[in-house]
Amino acid sequence: MQVIIDADTRLVVATARPAPGNKADAHVWRASGLPARCEGTTVIADGGYLGTGLIVPHRKRAGRPLLRAQEGDNAEHRRVRARVEHTFARMKNWKILRDCRQKGAGLHHPSKQSPPCTTRPNSMNKAGQPPR
Repeated sequence: MQVIIDADTRLVVATARPAPGNKADAHVWRASGLPARCEGTTVIADGGYLGTGLIVPHRKRAGRPLLRAQEGDNAEHRRVRARVEHTFARMKNWKILRDCRQKGAGLHHPSKQSPPCTTRPNSMNKAGQPPR
């Protein structure tokens, strides 16, 4: 399941239907339709999204440690990602994700109905697109 969460407000900004089966995160991201909705917006992700154009942590290469600046980038990345992961944890505690998965409709149904999930940050217009 692909969910985009605003790291500042911790609100769900966009969702996509879950992909059937066991698929790589990057593959599901490209097929989800979310890249077009996030065009022009900074989106960070975990290491499973390499090669997607999203901001992912720097990785160590064999025999080459990370540079100090890269370590600093990764620390900032972890700080922001922690906010997003806390939001996912809340969604799991409230059983939102489980109920969506069991009903097979995905997160888009409750996100269309509940006001906190449909609130968009100031950087998005009413259509969910970043301003041009």
